[in-house]
Amino acid sequence: MSLKVIKNESELNNSIGIETNELNRNAMGGTEMMQHALYSKLSKELLDRFQIIPSRVRNIDPNRLPILWLHDLAEDPESKHLSDSGNRNRFRRLVFVSHWQFTTYHKVLGVPYSDSIVIRNAIEPIPTHEKSKEGPLRLIYHTTPHRGLDVLLAVYQKLSEKWGDRVHLDVYSSFNIYGWPQRDEPFEQLFQICRDHEHITYHGTVSNQEVREALQKAHIFAYPSTWQETSCIAAIEAMSAGCCVVCPSLAALPETTSNFSLMYPFDEDKNQHAHMFYQVLNAAIESYWEEDMQTKLQFQKLYTNTFYSWDLRAQEWEGLLKSLLDHEK
Repeated sequence: MSLKVIKNESELNNSIGIETNELNRNAMGGTEMMQHALYSKLSKELLDRFQIIPSRVRNIDPNRLPILWLHDLAEDPESKHLSDSGNRNRFRRLVFVSHWQFTTYHKVLGVPYSDSIVIRNAIEPIPTHEKSKEGPLRLIYHTTPHRGLDVLLAVYQKLSEKWGDRVHLDVYSSFNIYGWPQRDEPFEQLFQICRDHEHITYHGTVSNQEVREALQKAHIFAYPSTWQETSCIAAIEAMSAGCCVVCPSLAALPETTSNFSLMYPFDEDKNQHAHMFYQVLNAAIESYWEEDMQTKLQFQKLYTNTFYSWDLRAQEWEGLLKSLLDHEK
């Protein structure tokens, strides 16, 4: 008997029936992690009845029931076709990852409630662990550079003047996670700032497992987001790891972080944004080991591990798929 060796992400996707396109074929970002997790949680027999398409529609299989699983913004060019009811009617259901995201599709593209359902993203809970009190307080940024790395580095350089070696920043950031290394070029100056700073470690792209291990050691997810997140898996994993999340009130972040984050009003002016972020991040550093903060972080971890667990989310997906099959009878 001969065995076929699966050589790359594209072959793996094809082998288990996951929908791919030219943009995500070699990617392992948040959307791709959600796809792989979903296909590992539900029965193949059930999944084979459906074509679950992540955001970008390339073709519709006439032999399966199509579901469009939307992760992108309503303003994305790939989403504009949904303004036409005929295009929407090709799908048995539109699945959104947050209520904020669905509301924007409703307002911008006229997507009706009757076509839609919100099923949030999920994670595997990060194991319970003790945060170290030895050495510096560790800040982490673990998302692509265009989402606010420039604001973070400007603020961190000022904070570092105050805190010195008592605080350290770990940066996990590159478009390599999507298989798009060429998109890193405009951000090389930011990466070099990381490499040159004695209290910053630049890690580039690593596996999700390595990020999860880094989150166990980190104390604060420093995220001055300038990107409209439709969910934010980076924040969910940070919350599960017991990190204090510092972020603005932009897009789905208030919904995703559920009042656990230290949140400040978003401002389009980056100087104003940086000023507010500095104040809140500095306060997070000062208060991290206080009893009230630690109590909140324990409750945050319990909430996140329960509400964002794949055990719960798989039940929601299974319920949706079975109800659609019942409707076909």
